[in-house]
Amino acid sequence: MRLRLALLDRRAVCACGSRSSTGGRPGSGHRGDDYPGRVQRIRLLAPALAVLAGLAATWAALEFGGGAEAPAIEDPGAAVRWGVPIATMLRNLAIATAFGGLVLACFALRPSSRDWHRTIDLAAVATGVAAVAQGFVAWGGFRTVVTNPVTATNDFGRLLQLFFVEIETGRLMLGTLLSLAVLTVVLLVARGPVAVAFSVVAWAVPFWLIASGGHAGGTAAHDIAVSALLLHLIFVSIWLGGLVHVGLLARGRDAEPADASAPDAAYGDVLLRYSSLAAVSFGVVAFTGVASSWVRMEGDWFSEYGILSMAKAALLVVLGGFGAWQRMRLLTPAKTLGERVGGRAIATVLALELVVMGVTAGVAAGLARTRTPVPEQPPGLEATPAEILTGKLLPPPFEFSRLFTEWSLDPLWTVVCALLAFFYVAGVVRLARRGDHWPVGRTISWLAGVALLWWCTSGALNLYQEFLFSLHMLVHMLLGMATAVLLVPGAPITLAMRAIRKRRDGTRGGREWLLAIVHSKYMQVVGHPVVSAAIFVLSLWVFYYTPIFEWAMTDHLGHIWMVVHFAGAGYLFVQAIIGIDPGPARPPFALRLVLLIGTMVFHAFFGLTLMTGEALLLPDWFGAMGNGVDALEDQQVGGGIAWSIGEIPTVILAIITTVLWVRSDKKERVRLDRAAERDGDADLNAYNAMLEKMGKR
Repeated sequence: MRLRLALLDRRAVCACGSRSSTGGRPGSGHRGDDYPGRVQRIRLLAPALAVLAGLAATWAALEFGGGAEAPAIEDPGAAVRWGVPIATMLRNLAIATAFGGLVLACFALRPSSRDWHRTIDLAAVATGVAAVAQGFVAWGGFRTVVTNPVTATNDFGRLLQLFFVEIETGRLMLGTLLSLAVLTVVLLVARGPVAVAFSVVAWAVPFWLIASGGHAGGTAAHDIAVSALLLHLIFVSIWLGGLVHVGLLARGRDAEPADASAPDAAYGDVLLRYSSLAAVSFGVVAFTGVASSWVRMEGDWFSEYGILSMAKAALLVVLGGFGAWQRMRLLTPAKTLGERVGGRAIATVLALELVVMGVTAGVAAGLARTRTPVPEQPPGLEATPAEILTGKLLPPPFEFSRLFTEWSLDPLWTVVCALLAFFYVAGVVRLARRGDHWPVGRTISWLAGVALLWWCTSGALNLYQEFLFSLHMLVHMLLGMATAVLLVPGAPITLAMRAIRKRRDGTRGGREWLLAIVHSKYMQVVGHPVVSAAIFVLSLWVFYYTPIFEWAMTDHLGHIWMVVHFAGAGYLFVQAIIGIDPGPARPPFALRLVLLIGTMVFHAFFGLTLMTGEALLLPDWFGAMGNGVDALEDQQVGGGIAWSIGEIPTVILAIITTVLWVRSDKKERVRLDRAAERDGDADLNAYNAMLEKMGKR
């Protein structure tokens, strides 16, 4: 007891001494206890200033772009005209806070720690705020179309039903509201790392719905606009939301952890990990911003929409400069932990970043209400059948040379392929810097596979596959087999395990998440050779002879699903046959060849069915294009492609499997010969002795 009183007395003396100092950092003898108070005030005021700055920027953008001007007829009122963009800005900030916090938690925080629970709690609250704001956005969208007086009558109720059930814009708004409400409930109970990771994936639903209802919904480049806006929303949210949580987590560091067995991760490490996420996000946001603006402006940079777009781009460049300065000056290894996070510099930088991001969100909200130079309207009476069906102009007649001259850039797959190539090369470079060898052939194979995937999703085939069944089938065969034959030998999981540093503080990085996915029960099932072969073969029949095919052709989301499914199914099947990466136990080489022969038979039967068929699979689509092509004959050509070209990768797989079988047998013989030399052929002598003993009976 005396010792405890003495320690308490000593702490009181130290505290009094520190309060009597006159400034500087704690212990420096200059500014004393007021220094951390100033830092805390900066961090507390930053979110409020960001919201106020966002409101001011929204007002300025609406005034400049005319987004809140009263229409000539059926004015919904000032409350709707001004309230919807303000609610949109608040919704976007709340979504960013929720989603960015979840991503930061998955990659930078220790599960079950105080910071983890604090971040998930804030994400749940922010999602609820986003749902409420989306409710006002949906109501404002309804009142923009229906300006009848609000009454509690059946007629008004039918108008509500008509808008939110029959009209696409209303369905998207209602779907966004419902998805945000469901996510709010999920986040109130989700606390484990796997549950939080699944909630991050589930955020794709509201993001997709918001992107589908954004600008350029009626332009000829609708698919490009939706993909670009989807990526833009996701990575802006990672950037902005992560910054909000980084600033908030800096407070309360002196408090006792909620769970002593799961302490918080070091704040300097959290900052560095967020900085890496922000750097990637900045690159994606810059690319998608340019793509979105180009689709909506087509070079008209000096319209109101163009000027606001350039202002938004300038703000993003400023934010990128903040991030670069922060990483180079404040997060260098030479800085101590106290110098990194304990000073007013980092708090001021974070506060300024939040304010600029608030202004950016306000400009974006006003931009969303500004008239675009490219009119947003459905195809008119003079539109061609192909334009009515696809929303795109009919491309020139297909010739072989157009494979190298025509393009249909998809921002989504361009970003995916760029990230796949970048991180793979970064891993190879990291191994080389520490003196580890990585086969050049694997790198070439991986990059070739990524290039083929990008060409299939952004090249001439992506342009023509909507209009010609034969080229659609060619894309399908390349995605399902050719890309996988190139990607699998690249062994990306093995490279990641060697190149990514192992986390030792209880958090999960890329290495830990990849291991969790590879060793999950789901992957053990779908990655089994027999199961993956069944998925690979049966997907052809299920896809083309069910309404899924129509969905994939008429809806951009269905097309994305098609690419993901068939590329993934092909990758799993090839991985089970010749894969290098860890996974379920591979069968003997004889069984692998049997699986390959079976897939060849099913492929050939599927192709022959199309070649000899007399009925169109999608007569209201391919048969109504009006491009002068015999749709049935083109479908039969597609069957020939499935039978002939589709079998080429399978034959290559069979050859590779045979070569690997021969090499395996050779290695086994060498091993047995060496073992015989070491032990005097003990196994063979024991076997002969057993036979001799059996012969004497």
